[in-house]
Amino acid sequence: MVGGIGIGMAMSFVALLVVGTYSAAAGLVGSGGRGAVGLAKGAVPAKYQPLVEKWGNLCPAINPALLAAQLYQESGWNPRAQSPAAAQGIAQFIPGTWASHGIDGDKDGDRDVWDPADAIPSAASYDCELAGYVKKVPGDPTDNMLAAYNAGAYRVIQSGGVPNIAETQNYVTIIRSLEKSFARPVGRVQPSQQAAGAIYFAQKKLGTKYLWGGTGTAAQGGRFDCSGLTQAAYRTVDIELPRVANDQYNAGPHPSRDELLPGDLVFFSDDLSNSRAIRHVGLYVGGGYMINAPYTGAVIRFDKIDTPDYFGATRVTKDGAAALPTDLPAG
Repeated sequence: MVGGIGIGMAMSFVALLVVGTYSAAAGLVGSGGRGAVGLAKGAVPAKYQPLVEKWGNLCPAINPALLAAQLYQESGWNPRAQSPAAAQGIAQFIPGTWASHGIDGDKDGDRDVWDPADAIPSAASYDCELAGYVKKVPGDPTDNMLAAYNAGAYRVIQSGGVPNIAETQNYVTIIRSLEKSFARPVGRVQPSQQAAGAIYFAQKKLGTKYLWGGTGTAAQGGRFDCSGLTQAAYRTVDIELPRVANDQYNAGPHPSRDELLPGDLVFFSDDLSNSRAIRHVGLYVGGGYMINAPYTGAVIRFDKIDTPDYFGATRVTKDGAAALPTDLPAG
């Protein structure tokens, strides 16, 4: 397999960053270079934003939001990240791939995998090189490029598109979903105005310190706990959820894991047989990720939902929420 951003899918996220997610549910322009794509406010750390904006426009198969999604997925913007598979730096190149495809992005005379000024341009350059290899393959050119980054261009050519490899298909899905999270929205929010509005509120709170019992009041410094955040997010679209997570579980029908949509509430429990034991809730944004207020000492952030304590999900409806209590104390 070709190494690079597609290798090391199990990388731990080390930097908790303010990532701008308007909505993975919104209809956004910006798929694989089709139309001008800007970054959502605060989506990329300021010191890396010029690099992402410049190199994210290197070729039609990529855009700044897509490049940002790749970098975030692999390293969480940590330039010193290293995987068990020896993938290195902010772009997670393995040594062999770096030796062949790393470039001197800042023109300082060296190619340093640990230097974002070299690694970010190299990620974009490698994307575009792979896009060239698979440009005649049927299907979406950006999907094919991402598949080549993960599984190798030969596999994509041989398969006539994204190969039937679970890791590769998952990688393409995750990056394309996260791409929407990093893109500045264009036009009207759709298809679900309620879900998109709730996510928009939550993304503006990324980086805010957690407060047990927090509901975002001025006296609390605008801080939240997990269910306080989801309650406040849906309140902005005129849906009033109950105060605590286990009551919020009953605010609508329960989609299966593979039916999740952005805006669904996702729940976690130590007792997977009892919804009353639910102890945590987050707001699903697509690609296997949620925005959540995790615990004391942490900040509101993106986290993966696929953990052993994942309980299930709720697709919030106005009628379902209206039937539930909303004035219970924090749990």
